[in-house]
Amino acid sequence: MIGVMVEAAGEPVPIRHFFAVGHEDRAKAEWTAIDRAMLIGQVASSPVQGLEPVHVIGALNPRTVKSLALKPGEVRALGWKWPRRWLALAE
Repeated sequence: MIGVMVEAAGEPVPIRHFFAVGHEDRAKAEWTAIDRAMLIGQVASSPVQGLEPVHVIGALNPRTVKSLALKPGEVRALGWKWPRRWLALAE
């Protein structure tokens, strides 16, 4: 699970968008999320309200990945709301 701060039109500050990424390699997952976020808007270039522009929320466990059918290499944009459904299964 990756959070990316995106400068959206009409918003005074960048908004964090969440992405589920099917890569085990952290760096590859971050860059994949950045690529997808750039389709929404410009990625923030510096921290916003104490949050880094790109940060890992946490690794998804295999049960969550299987339950929500995230394929290897797939990236899913989860929007700007906290992804409770994805993180609740990770416990």
